[in-house]
Parts: sequence; C-alpha cells; structure tokens
Amino acid sequence: MSVINLQKKFNLFSDHWSPKKVGELNGQQVLLAKLKGEFVFHTHEQEDEFFMVMKGSLDIEMHKKTVTLNKGEFYIVPKGVAHKPIAKEEVHVLLFEPLSTKHTGEVIANITVETYEAI
Repeated sequence: MSVINLQKKFNLFSDHWSPKKVGELNGQQVLLAKLKGEFVFHTHEQEDEFFMVMKGSLDIEMHKKTVTLNKGEFYIVPKGVAHKPIAKEEVHVLLFEPLSTKHTGEVIANITVETYEAI
C-alpha cells in the first residue's frame, strides 16, 4: 500500500454522484465523491454510511431531521434510516462503507452506480 493524497485523487475526476474507490480495509471501502444537486432518498438496511466533508457544505435530509456538514465534519447515517444528500454547491466527500453497500440502496435511479471505479 502506498500513501494516498486525497487532493490528487479528487483532481482525477469531475463527475458528480459517482464515488471512486481509493482503498479497502477490513471489509470496508474508502470512497471519494463529488456531489452537486440532490441525490435520491434511499436506505441501506444492513449498513451504516459514513460521510465526511472535505470541501463545501452538505445537507443530509432524513424524514425527521436534516443534518448539515461543513468541511472537516462527518456524520454516520445509521443502517435502516432513509436519507437524501443535498449539495447546493459542489461538495467533496470521503465515504466509508461496507463492500456490500449498494450505491442507492434498493432504489434504482439514473444516477445508480453498480461498480465503483478504482482510482
């Protein structure tokens, strides 16, 4: 394993809502993504989902509350909780999630990614 420079990895792509795999550990994947606009409401029934904002500000809307994350902050969406990330401006995030986690849960949408590109 070599040292990973997150900024250099973010510079390798420009597409939104399409996470890129930068590592794996203990059955987890480390992903980077650029977000802009609204995602879809979805649920991961068996997996928690970790969002850490590296640049910008991200809202995570849930049915009973909305959490706002700024640069350097993270939030863990508990398994089974429906959520929808919203990025008013481009946001860069670091994600940790089990390898089994489906991009949009059981929801199939035009932004659903089946396999994450490794960069």
